[in-house]
Amino acid sequence: MTRRLRIEWSPGSKVTALLAGPGEGKVGLLLAHGAGGGQRHPFMEGLRRRLGAVGFTTLTFDYPYMEAGRRAPDQPGRLLECHAAAFDRLAERVDAVVVAGKSMGGRVGGHFVAETGSAAMALVFWGYPLLPIGKSEPRDVSHLRSCRIPMLFIQGERDRMGPPEMIRRITDTAPHAALEIVADADHGFAVPKRTGLDREAILDSLAMTTEAFVAGLD
Repeated sequence: MTRRLRIEWSPGSKVTALLAGPGEGKVGLLLAHGAGGGQRHPFMEGLRRRLGAVGFTTLTFDYPYMEAGRRAPDQPGRLLECHAAAFDRLAERVDAVVVAGKSMGGRVGGHFVAETGSAAMALVFWGYPLLPIGKSEPRDVSHLRSCRIPMLFIQGERDRMGPPEMIRRITDTAPHAALEIVADADHGFAVPKRTGLDREAILDSLAMTTEAFVAGLD
């Protein structure tokens, strides 16, 4: 069962959130969407449903620009403010929160944890966007080295925005960081037909990898 919530992220301003799973418990997962698709995107729907089904209280939400139907993402400050409000709402229901996100949502989650000193249990990135579109210089990720919590990067083998060999430079130097590579997958975790895998099978794999990571946290 999925429940609809409204989260006030700024006085008088609210965004929609969707809650799956038991609604309370030891560990909750906060899932943030990518720049081009909100929490109703099949990727987000699929992971929320799967992670909720295995017993995690799982919350997705829309950033303000997506709530308003705009295409261009909000300024970083607004994204972070909304992310913090969603985190606090989930933290009211569970003992510990894992901050996770697709592409931009994961990047914002990393900044949120690093810059606020949030008591997050861990970070999970599905397709970390290390390279901005059309750029060859990677984004500054020095803030991630201050995150003294477990981090899992799940990257497609063919991800042009987050090539595994570049992500490995982060995981080799950041404390408690690990990298999982999805064979043949691109930034959106699509794979060629020759693999015989469809989107549902890929989502199953991503959910299982995330579940195993979270289950192994102390």
